[in-house]
Amino acid sequence: MPWKECCAVDLRREAVLMATSPGGKVSVVARRFGVSRQVLHKWVSRHASEGLPGLEDRSRRPAVSPTRTSEDIERLVVSLRQSHPRWGARKLRVVLLRRGHRGIPAERTITRILHRHGLIDPEESLRHTPWKRFERAVPNDLMQMDFKGHFRMESGRRCHPLTMLDDHSRFCLTVCAIGNERLGGVRRELTRVFERYGLPRQILTDNGAPWGNSEEYCHTKLTVWLIDHGIGVLHSGAMHPQTQGKLERMHRTLKADVITGRSYRSLRSCQEAFDSWREEYNHERPHEGINMAVPVDRYAMSRRSFCSDVSPWEYAPGMDVRKVDTTGRLRYKGVTWRIGKPFVGRRVGISPTTADGQFDLWYRHQWVASLDFEGP
Repeated sequence: MPWKECCAVDLRREAVLMATSPGGKVSVVARRFGVSRQVLHKWVSRHASEGLPGLEDRSRRPAVSPTRTSEDIERLVVSLRQSHPRWGARKLRVVLLRRGHRGIPAERTITRILHRHGLIDPEESLRHTPWKRFERAVPNDLMQMDFKGHFRMESGRRCHPLTMLDDHSRFCLTVCAIGNERLGGVRRELTRVFERYGLPRQILTDNGAPWGNSEEYCHTKLTVWLIDHGIGVLHSGAMHPQTQGKLERMHRTLKADVITGRSYRSLRSCQEAFDSWREEYNHERPHEGINMAVPVDRYAMSRRSFCSDVSPWEYAPGMDVRKVDTTGRLRYKGVTWRIGKPFVGRRVGISPTTADGQFDLWYRHQWVASLDFEGP
């Protein structure tokens, strides 16, 4: 799928920075940016030796990291976590220090190690995410997504800017000028973003359309599509937009820099302004929330590539599996439960909890609801 038109120099700079970031792979970056590996190697080489023409900024990321955690320490962290799966980074660090080990890294670094080795359970994280101001430890762990308030163009039509921000780095993945807030346009833009940057582990949205609704479980066709592609979906608390505080702060900057006092003829002219602003926001503007760094210095592309085909899902042994009927309901233990029309025709898993009469309802990896047979 083609990417939006943008300045070629800006795209080259972003490709070079992604390819040279820790964990970056030339083959993956080249494929996502639509160029050959040879061309990308050429860009990287020129940037390293002389800088690409017209690029004011150079990557400040070091080629080597003298403070990188040693393999021995990483093995100690992994081994202790495997012995105590419920211990977090803080406990692991204290115990290792008490045992006399030297060179134990900070809690945030230990969290990164746990993520790298798949030792943080996405399902548990999904259910216990704190609703307070926070920062995820690594890029692509959580994205915040929303529409910036729409505004009228000279044609009389309205522009609805769709935005997505990486929680850890504050890297803005898109500001897309869309003519409405319907499913089709949002999904097309998300597909472009995922093809370029890869898949996040989770996405946080509010409760509005097209990713929320007034139904009890708040899922829509779009959130089910995200879950199908292995992305966990979080909804902010009702009437609590501060849970998306980083995105709201970026929206204020976007409004002040690009929207207020400006007039645009069309969605195309809006997009040109958004692309220019996004380039400056990611690559040049120091961000107070990350100690005056620029977002691209803290961001790296996801290793999880987007695939249009959805893989079948096998529920864990012991789960009862049911298919949601054409009305969005299922029957379990003699009771009919309304799950929601977005799940029509899909298989869900049901597992008992430690509480009497309560069961958890899952769709693939996503916890959806509690089924309470005891009543209020």
